[in-house]
Amino acid sequence: MIPRLLTILVAGLALSLPSQAVETLRVLTWPGYADSDLVKAFEKKYDARVEVSFVSSDEVLREKIGANQGGDFDVFAANTAEMQHYIDQKLVVPLRLSNIPNTAQQLPRFRDARSIPGITQLGEVYAVPYTYSEMGLIYDRKQFEQAPTSLSVLWDPKYRGRVLAYDTSSHNFSIAALALGDKPFRIEEAKFKAVVDHLIALRRNVLTFYTLPEESVELFRNHAVAVMFANYGSQQLKLLRDAGADVGYVIPVEGALAWLDCWAVTRGGKNKNLAESWINYMLDKHVSRELTRRQGLSNTLDVDTATQETDKIIWLEPVEDDKRRAALWGRIISGDLPGRF
Repeated sequence: MIPRLLTILVAGLALSLPSQAVETLRVLTWPGYADSDLVKAFEKKYDARVEVSFVSSDEVLREKIGANQGGDFDVFAANTAEMQHYIDQKLVVPLRLSNIPNTAQQLPRFRDARSIPGITQLGEVYAVPYTYSEMGLIYDRKQFEQAPTSLSVLWDPKYRGRVLAYDTSSHNFSIAALALGDKPFRIEEAKFKAVVDHLIALRRNVLTFYTLPEESVELFRNHAVAVMFANYGSQQLKLLRDAGADVGYVIPVEGALAWLDCWAVTRGGKNKNLAESWINYMLDKHVSRELTRRQGLSNTLDVDTATQETDKIIWLEPVEDDKRRAALWGRIISGDLPGRF
């Protein structure tokens, strides 16, 4: 009886314990980059669990990756203009491209990492391009006899209360500088006050500043918005058209800021191998093309025949003082008057 009882106890104990600990991958990314069905397919393929968190701005991304030396996440998406910050702060590690063989499927201009500013240092590659878009203007066709052509439409008093803009410090300083005919990423000290005043004027002209693409669509449709600065570009255009909105999209004459988002691995991450597998999975033809089909964003595998006026695209670059921009933007959006700057 005793041996039989012992066998039952051992068997019961074995059943109560996990046969093997399941690895967990912690992903920090932007809306639309990690849809649940694609995440589940990755989990099944790698016998892993994925925890996805989303961000709504570069500032929030910096805060989350900066906390705990990046140890709260394993892999994240950031644009090329931001990557230099993470590299300089030693928050990311070099990638082993041999573990990311799908990079061989990318278009030549994305495959040559050393030709892309911001993602390499001392011969090491720290990020792999994933998707990109320019930030144009989306407008309601019913409220415009002719399509708007300039960023100045965001400041036009004719549309006061019917303008949407994006809640971020860096991009807003850049578009205000562009609208004033100045350099977007290197604002001269003597011109800073004029840019601040212009942003205060923008704050007074907008309905509000949005953060997420879905939020912008809801605001656009429910508040008879006439024109919007499209931080998420073609992704927002597709969302609005899918929702039945009669909208157009233009690249302003001043040019359109454009972002190139990349995947990177944190220094504090727990599983570098699984993180690199995630990046490789994101570059799978099916997954990348689903991003384009679902979100309207360009992928790095296929030529984007819809990209308009590429000569007017202005790829994001690091700015003269991101902390100063963030501090000033906080005061601007909170309601400070021009005389207080």
